Amino acid sequence: MATHRRKLLVRNTQFKDLAAINRILNKTYPGMEGYPAKALQAQLNHFSEGQFVVEYEGVVVGFCMTFIISGRKALKAHTWEDITNDGYVSQHDPTADYLYGMEVCVDSDYRGKKIGARLYDERKKLCQRLGLRGIIFGARLPGFSKRQKQYPTMEAYLEAVSTKRIRDATVSFQMRNGFEPVKILPNYLPSDKESLGYAVLMKWENPLVDKQGKTEVLYHEDAKDIVRVCTLNFRQRNIRSFEDFKEIIEYFVEAAADYHCDFLLFPEFITMGFLAMENARKSPVRALEQLGTYTERYEQLMSEAAVRFNINIIGGTHIIKDEDGHMQNLCYVFLRDGMVYRQAKLHPTPDEAEWWDIHGGNKLSVINTDRVPIGVLVGYDIAFPEPARHLVDQGAKILFVPFQTDTRQAYLGLRVCAQARAIENQCYVALSGNIGNLPRVRNMDINYAQSCILTPSDFAFDRDGVAADTSPDAEMVAIADLSISDLVKARNNGTVRNLKDRRHDLYRVHWKRNH
Repeated sequence: MATHRRKLLVRNTQFKDLAAINRILNKTYPGMEGYPAKALQAQLNHFSEGQFVVEYEGVVVGFCMTFIISGRKALKAHTWEDITNDGYVSQHDPTADYLYGMEVCVDSDYRGKKIGARLYDERKKLCQRLGLRGIIFGARLPGFSKRQKQYPTMEAYLEAVSTKRIRDATVSFQMRNGFEPVKILPNYLPSDKESLGYAVLMKWENPLVDKQGKTEVLYHEDAKDIVRVCTLNFRQRNIRSFEDFKEIIEYFVEAAADYHCDFLLFPEFITMGFLAMENARKSPVRALEQLGTYTERYEQLMSEAAVRFNINIIGGTHIIKDEDGHMQNLCYVFLRDGMVYRQAKLHPTPDEAEWWDIHGGNKLSVINTDRVPIGVLVGYDIAFPEPARHLVDQGAKILFVPFQTDTRQAYLGLRVCAQARAIENQCYVALSGNIGNLPRVRNMDINYAQSCILTPSDFAFDRDGVAADTSPDAEMVAIADLSISDLVKARNNGTVRNLKDRRHDLYRVHWKRNH
């Protein structure tokens, strides 16, 4: 069930965005003339699918402009005005082989939310979708004018940036995003005083295109084929304040984002550390009342982190009271566009029912994300085959399982069930659990985990059906690249085809309507 509206949206530019584009441009480069209406109209007429804006809470906060051109032209020395026809992109050639990046600009008030990275990613996806050889553009070097005494020539400055001895706000960012410097372009944009008119020609090669230069795409799976997932052993520790918790969460989110992960999975009962802040063992009723005071801050922290660091977060679980007054163990999913979903645990364990009076939820739905449809099964839920099959029947390709186990035996029971779900449903299953101890918190006084990312068992996948795992009881992350096309191939042409070979004439999972 979604509980928030989409906060961030990347979409194609429309003519009505002209005022917002020029507002951002004038704010970024004071005194620079904005784009005339006819130039933006020309861009949309020539190549509307290559123009993008980013909306944040309904406000346009960034934009980028592109067109297609031959590498033969773009790799020669040129100026911005010549290559773009002063912004009218009349050289756009739909039959050519490179995407040219004419402009990327982000409102300075919204920096730190990876708006620029999203726009660069959108360009890459467009390049791959069109089967182009790569992306080329002239990059500003705004640090050059400030360091000219130390590096009197552009060649010396660029060499220092390329070898990471110094950092340039623009080029260093672009190199981290996979672009490589090709050559220096003098007089590229004379009005750019910070760069003293210089630019460096940057290039990104499309990895899906034949390296011999053919523009034939090597395989035709969607550019979204590879999904990068991060899971972790999360150490439960005594924290002194919500700020302590926030610092820990943001550390892991930023680390996963730095590795360009699409999903980060936190464990079950992630907020239980709040109950250890007071040096007293509380009754279940008093403890849950205290835990409820953190709900709003927890939701805000995770949602803002997902948008800011451009990563989808399966935020572990948090206990709240439902509309009927029953306690439920809810897993929150925070998408990087600002949407928030909640999935209740269906099967409380005996201890949860006894200590916390937790009731099971009664709805289970797939969640459509920007990368792949996913499902969430909380802890004990993975031990039951029917919920996993219900999610896969709805289209889920990855099942995320936040869990909490106290002993190695309990953990192994859950992991074996998760491996079985991956095999029988031909899907990926990611698990994240707690380590460490919370002596004053019932049902969380000891923890054991070895978080992992599991695959089906067939030739296309890892030998032991384990894409990645952590060391037992050590706080660390595990990251894996998961191929969605491998799942499709295995389901249709694998050694065994569990989903296709079901005997619907004998049995099926019958899920109650609207649940």
